[in-house]
Amino acid sequence: MTALFLLLFTWGMVRAKTRNQVLAFALVGTTAAMLVARPQRAYGQTLVGEIQAVLNVINGIIQTALNAIHTVTSAMGAIYQTVAWPVQLINQAKALVSQMIAQYRTLIESIFNINLASATLPAARSLETVIRNQQVNDFGSLATDYRSVYGSLPSATAASPQDRMMMDMDDAFAQDNLKTLKETDDAGATELGIANQIENAASQAAPGSAPFLTASAVATSIESQALTQKMIAAELRQEAARLAHANALRKHGAAYAGAFSNSIQKMLQPR
Repeated sequence: MTALFLLLFTWGMVRAKTRNQVLAFALVGTTAAMLVARPQRAYGQTLVGEIQAVLNVINGIIQTALNAIHTVTSAMGAIYQTVAWPVQLINQAKALVSQMIAQYRTLIESIFNINLASATLPAARSLETVIRNQQVNDFGSLATDYRSVYGSLPSATAASPQDRMMMDMDDAFAQDNLKTLKETDDAGATELGIANQIENAASQAAPGSAPFLTASAVATSIESQALTQKMIAAELRQEAARLAHANALRKHGAAYAGAFSNSIQKMLQPR
C-alpha cells in the first residue's frame, strides 16, 4: 500500500504544470497519507502521540516522494539549460542583438531624419513642409498650399473647356500622388517603430519565443511590401496621366491643324 501510494503521489507531482497544482497535490497527498498510514489508536494514546505519528508519516513517505520529485525536476532543468535552451548561447545571442542595436539604430535614424528641405520662397517652403511632415490629417492644407504654388484652375472664360479639363486632371493626379506619398511616409514611420520594438524584444526574448518574433517580423515585412506596391501603383498612375496628357496635346494639335487647313482652303477659294 505504501509503495502504491508513493508511486501515485510521485506521478501526480511530476505531471503538475503550475505551482498551484503542485501545492494541491502536496496537500492531497499529505491528507491521504494521514488517512492511509495512520496507526491504530491504542488505549491510552495521547494527542501528542498521534501528532508524532503523523509527523513520522510526513517525514517518511512524503519526504521520500518529494526528494524523488526534486531529483527528476533538477535533471529536467539541467537538460533544458544545457541541451534544449543553452543559457550561454542564449545570452550570447541577446548580447549580439543589443550590440547591433547600439551600433546601427542611431545611424539609421539619423539617415531617415536628414533635412532635405530645399525651397526658399514662403509658399513653396510651406508646401514642401506639408509634403514631408509624415502626417495624413492635413490634406486640406496640402490642397491650399498646392494652389498657392501652382495656381488655381482658370475660369471658363480664360481657357477652353478641353484645356481646363486637362489642367484639372493634372492637378488631381499630382495631389493624389502627394497624398499617397504622405500616407506612405506615415506608414513607413510606423513600420520603423515596429521594427525597433521587434529588435528590443529579440534582445530580451525568453527561450521558445523566437517563432513569435519571427511571425511578427514576417507580418511586418509583408506590410512593407504592400506599401512598396502602393507606391509603384501611384507611380504607374502618374505615368499613365503623363501619357494621356501628351496624347491629348497631340489630339488638340491635330484638331487645330485640321481647322487651320479648312481656313486656308476657304481663303484660297475664288470668290
